[in-house]
Amino acid sequence: MHAFDVLGDPVRRRILELLAAGEQPSGAVAAVIRKEFGISQPAVSQHLKVLREAGFASVRADGARRLYAVEPAPLREVDAWLDRFRGFWEQRLDALGTELARGKRERRIAAERRPSTGARPPDGRRSEEDERRAASGGP
Repeated sequence: MHAFDVLGDPVRRRILELLAAGEQPSGAVAAVIRKEFGISQPAVSQHLKVLREAGFASVRADGARRLYAVEPAPLREVDAWLDRFRGFWEQRLDALGTELARGKRERRIAAERRPSTGARPPDGRRSEEDERRAASGGP
């Protein structure tokens, strides 16, 4: 089964999310999946089997329990495939970062130009509170 066929199923993606937190007993995985997706325990077992056979998960026995874990190799292959497309969204994210920084700078400059809310002392100096606010970059 192709990696994207495996990852195309929301139940299997959710199982991988659970396993990403660390090794999990099959019973704990099944309990979460049954609650979230309303499927039977045998159906969850079938999804675990697909993940195992596709190399996305491994299993080991611990007494009577079966512990599942994520196998990173197939995810690296997916990441490598996605790498050729990453430029499409990274440029946009970089542009978003630039716009956020520009907006933050403009708000800071506008705040510095605004008169303080408190009255200044007769000698025209800033109050201690205004000095602290200006030093911290706040409004």
